[in-house]
Amino acid sequence: MGFKFISLFLLLLPLLTLTILSRADQALASDKKPHESHRNRTVLASAGRVKIAALKGRKQTRECNLFQGRWVFDASYPFYDSSTCPFIDGEFDCLKFGRPDRQFLKYSWQPDSCTIPRFDGQAFLNKWRGKRVMFVGDSLSQNMWESLGCMIHASVPDTKTTFIKRTPVSSLIFQEYGVTIFLYRTPYLVDISKETLGRVLNLGTIEGGADVWKDMDILVFNSWHWWLHKGVELQGWDYIRTGSSLIRDMDRLDAFNKGLTTWAQWVDQNVNISQTRVFFQGISPTHYVGKEWNEPRDNCNGQMQPLSGSTYPGGSLPAASIVSRVLSSMKTPVYLLDITTLSQLRKDAHPSTYGAAGGSDCSHWCLPGLPDTWNQLLYAALSM
Repeated sequence: MGFKFISLFLLLLPLLTLTILSRADQALASDKKPHESHRNRTVLASAGRVKIAALKGRKQTRECNLFQGRWVFDASYPFYDSSTCPFIDGEFDCLKFGRPDRQFLKYSWQPDSCTIPRFDGQAFLNKWRGKRVMFVGDSLSQNMWESLGCMIHASVPDTKTTFIKRTPVSSLIFQEYGVTIFLYRTPYLVDISKETLGRVLNLGTIEGGADVWKDMDILVFNSWHWWLHKGVELQGWDYIRTGSSLIRDMDRLDAFNKGLTTWAQWVDQNVNISQTRVFFQGISPTHYVGKEWNEPRDNCNGQMQPLSGSTYPGGSLPAASIVSRVLSSMKTPVYLLDITTLSQLRKDAHPSTYGAAGGSDCSHWCLPGLPDTWNQLLYAALSM
């Protein structure tokens, strides 16, 4: 009798297992995302830990940190030819302004734990047909905006476009698809007001332009580059207003923290997450001090290849820590495109002396170049 019972149990075991798994799947499917901690979602997103639904025809369930990896030589790069893209500003068009080497164009970013999808401009347009994308920030936002325009244009070179450059809002429309990619220039995100005593940086207010941001389908914010500028000609303000105080200057990291906190509060109060995906571009590094990467050179001039490995000798940037901390405190899930370390490794990718602006530019990036990788990671985050 005992033997018959065991045999019957063994026959029924697969059916019981399938029933249990089926009910488990149903329970997972009915688990609504609003019950998940907003804080946890932000922290996970900022670390780049996303699950890939499918990769090369098979399901991959392990987690992937998009931003931990290394640069590898890739003969299939770049994504486009700068001479055929009509959207590149002279300050980013390094080949046009005489850069003789091209090896810097031939590197792709390889995460340690997975393979990211290659950018497909036509697939992007089809997925976001009729939608609006906006980059909000300073000239690094412009760098990324022009890069995305060129990457898409290379996939659909014959589609009609409308390209308008104005201040503060510029736009690029891919007419057949109804996709508009905007750039909103505002280097500090918070307001600068013109008052009788001069230009005042208001760390506690966001009014100018914020209404324009509300109805976008994808928002990519960026700020930091201008917070370090000093001097009447370079900085964009004469006084800082913080609370009830009006002061000449303050610690710039503290000012950035206050301004970014005001931005975070605005996002939490005004962005409809059922419509809008929100990203923060992350801190873009500069390469003006050669000792940061253990070389005697003063800056990025003459650099022709990235650093090997996955860590930067100069260490992390304090501003990046502020960004992570502010984002982790928000109710709204904001995905951090954590491009800092991978960009620190690209000492070779700046315009240096090969740009329309002249001088030695170790802050911005050549196009084609590093911002194309930022957009590929944005594409991966939107696709996964």
